Amino acid sequence: MSISNHSIPGRLSRFVSAEPHELRALGWSFLYFFVLLCAYYILRPIRDEMGIRGGVENLQWLFTATFVTMLCVVPLFGWVSSRYSRGKLLMVVYGFFIANIVLFYFLFASGINPALVARVFFVWLSVFNLFVISVFWSFMVELYDDRQAKRLFGFIAAGGSAGAVVGPVLTASLAVPLGTTNLLWVSALFLSIALVCIHRLRIWADTQDRPQHHLDTHPIGGNWFDGVKRVARSPYLLGICLYILLYTTLATFLYFTQAGIVRDAFATSEERTRVFALIDFGTNALTIGLQLFVTGRLASRFGLSVTLAVVPLFLIIGFTALAAAPVLIVLLVVQILRRAGNYAIARPGREMLYTVLPVADKYKSKNFIDTVVYRGGDAVSGWAYAGLTALGLTVAGIAWVAVPVAVIWLFSGWRLGKARDRQEHHADTLDAARAFVGDKTP
Repeated sequence: MSISNHSIPGRLSRFVSAEPHELRALGWSFLYFFVLLCAYYILRPIRDEMGIRGGVENLQWLFTATFVTMLCVVPLFGWVSSRYSRGKLLMVVYGFFIANIVLFYFLFASGINPALVARVFFVWLSVFNLFVISVFWSFMVELYDDRQAKRLFGFIAAGGSAGAVVGPVLTASLAVPLGTTNLLWVSALFLSIALVCIHRLRIWADTQDRPQHHLDTHPIGGNWFDGVKRVARSPYLLGICLYILLYTTLATFLYFTQAGIVRDAFATSEERTRVFALIDFGTNALTIGLQLFVTGRLASRFGLSVTLAVVPLFLIIGFTALAAAPVLIVLLVVQILRRAGNYAIARPGREMLYTVLPVADKYKSKNFIDTVVYRGGDAVSGWAYAGLTALGLTVAGIAWVAVPVAVIWLFSGWRLGKARDRQEHHADTLDAARAFVGDKTP
């Protein structure tokens, strides 16, 4: 089947190596991730504002509550997903979160205990972010085979990056004229479009020659507790845990500092929400640029050790600058560059650490690290920040404390990169040995 270069699929084929029969699904997948990230990034600035509304002095409690909620939800989600078909699970998960958004609108509008509702919303969105994106990628893995994934996933991920830019723009533009609460309807609308995308993708899957049995009947699977045992037995996985904990410590210190400085600089909820949206916009716009022009070249030319050390090196400089000048503009620059560097450089580098591991570690151990270890780091570092402020340390003092933590993070990333290279070399040697034996075997 030929496609005209002037048609939409024809134009799309110029930017991605897709076969004609894949273009329809590719478009729906791109739209799916776009609306998903757009919905989240409309809510994220509201969450940051709710953290301030609930009391900056209470943020460590919110981080702890998020961690405890994650401990409860992850095993529950694993139990549910192991008993329901994938098709039903997708619709139920997104329908549940849409209903949650509508419920929060009425709770905010009612004015009932606004501080408590703000805190609950903060915790809820932290859980929401984890699960809607996790389910998205589970669906993509089911939908496309390995050969298609290598060609198409980069373009699909770009849909999420685009949504992460558009969402904050909408929030920044509409927060003042519409009001913060009414933005929840906009987010719910985008999330509803995701249901349409899921439906259309399932229809497309049913028309393909490749059997799609697993799409509807294969569970996400995996015993969550197996991941805990595998991590405890592996020095390599424990090294990844350390890297994550150091990252969350520095990210939390910056987040708490941001909340305090923005609270003092802006008087109204709408102004603060708009500032948070602009931070998200600047972060995500820079992320796309780094993804297009830096990430691939950095990893391929300098290796994983350098890739994992780049963001820690920047934060050594950034926290030093913040210690010297603890003002809003310095904070915003450091925060935007830190988050963009994480999304575009550090996070892809972290994911590469798992490529040399067995399948069980790629799923079970990784799930444990990405949820419980990550949120546990948030909770512990939140209390550490509160303890430092209780001791009388100012923003400048806490920034100086963060500098040696960033130095340790840098060396942790460097050593992990080297360890990963050794694992890859070992795996290549085993593969070569097996191939040699196979060639000599009658």
